[in-house]
Amino acid sequence: MSDEEEAPAGIPAWVMTFADLMSLLMCFFVLLLSFSEIDAQRFKQIAGELSKAFGVQRDVPALEVPMGTSAVFDKFSPGKPEPTPLDQVRQQTTTQDPQLDTLRGEVDAESEKAKQAQEQLKESSEQLQQILKEELQAGRMQLLEENRRIILRVEEKGSFSSGSADLTPEFEDLLMNISDALVTIPGELTIEGHTDNIPISTARFNSNWDLSASRASAVTNTLLFNPQVAPERLSLRGYADTKPRVANDTPENRAMNRRVEIIIDQSGSDDQHDEQLRSLLQGGEGMQQEMEVQPR
Repeated sequence: MSDEEEAPAGIPAWVMTFADLMSLLMCFFVLLLSFSEIDAQRFKQIAGELSKAFGVQRDVPALEVPMGTSAVFDKFSPGKPEPTPLDQVRQQTTTQDPQLDTLRGEVDAESEKAKQAQEQLKESSEQLQQILKEELQAGRMQLLEENRRIILRVEEKGSFSSGSADLTPEFEDLLMNISDALVTIPGELTIEGHTDNIPISTARFNSNWDLSASRASAVTNTLLFNPQVAPERLSLRGYADTKPRVANDTPENRAMNRRVEIIIDQSGSDDQHDEQLRSLLQGGEGMQQEMEVQPR
């Protein structure tokens, strides 16, 4: 061959071998990269594409879990995200009144006070029952408890003569014993006089109003014979026949309506205050509002 002969035209043969080597190296590094990430879904996609490219038509069971992944991720397939049934979350909150805790404390204190008052009422009632044991058994007197009041109901028989406001000696002695008990029993004292519906007109009493008020006054004056009974605790009222216990249609019923009642009121003046506290507490607990929190 002469020096002047030119080299053959075309790409040298070694270039094809070099290109094949570069392709294989690129595939090798792609495989290394895919094994280094724990992404089961991406691994399956790459493995499927490679199996198709290299003509793999059957599954070969793996004896060992590939490094860099786990059996959980190997079998894991992410599900399609679904929206939640509720578009918004609701939260119940309570607006606290600054005075609510204070009101609760006051209501609790009033409840304890009412409990003590009930115990005091029971103790006072038992004390009077011991003093009036014989009269209660004989039916000449009745002892009743109504809310926070004790009512001593005195029948006309054995206490007053018919159409008179003069006390019998036995009833007068009984009232003195009652007055000794009233000194230690707290509460306001109200003496009420009641008659039947038969009109009365005598030289002393013009009507049943005079008779009922006079009988209440006689009982009040007898109680005041005891200097330890404070006069400011007592008040008297005459109701005539306006508040009958039963209908005035028989002599027996009319006798039941002729009576004097000694009322021991231990409720005091706190009832209205208690009611206001309850109203304020109920109003404070009722102040609730519903807030809507939008999901982020």
